[in-house]
Amino acid sequence: MSFPVLESERLLLIDLNQSHAVHLFNQFSREDVTRYYGMDPLTTLEQAEKMIANMNKGYSEKRSARWGIQIKETGELAGTIGLNNLQLWSKKCEVGYDLHPDYWGKGYVNEALEKVLSHCFETLELSRVGAVTFPDNEASWKLLLKSGFVKEGLLRNYLYQGGENHDAFVFSITKEDWNQHHS
Repeated sequence: MSFPVLESERLLLIDLNQSHAVHLFNQFSREDVTRYYGMDPLTTLEQAEKMIANMNKGYSEKRSARWGIQIKETGELAGTIGLNNLQLWSKKCEVGYDLHPDYWGKGYVNEALEKVLSHCFETLELSRVGAVTFPDNEASWKLLLKSGFVKEGLLRNYLYQGGENHDAFVFSITKEDWNQHHS
């Protein structure tokens, strides 16, 4: 099964490989990127290489998919977006995304999320896509609401990062929500 490259007006959503390790290290070694990511900052390039290997393994095992968000005009990698806890048999997954701060506020995640949701509902024929955010990550949960997600509630002590537990908001969008949002 070949990895699906997705395309939007300004972006290519591409398969990540080891040539992207330096970029991912530069992004995920920053505290401002990992603060709401549910992991501590990377400290070595080898951790980024392992991250990519794990992403590729998850795809080959049909339990996840992670795209690199590449800017068409420049070829630069702005971040990643992907599906976690992918369960094709029960038609659901969770979506997550991240961007290097140089690309914040430009609408790239919104554009990438539209393509990934379209892939989920139209190609994979999923019935539900969930998302989990830190309550303090207002930019992320506002984007989810704008994209048609519904806030379902609060998951207490759901995320563990920086040596402590954190609450999380949980959101979802169903295929029916998606169709209604795009009609």
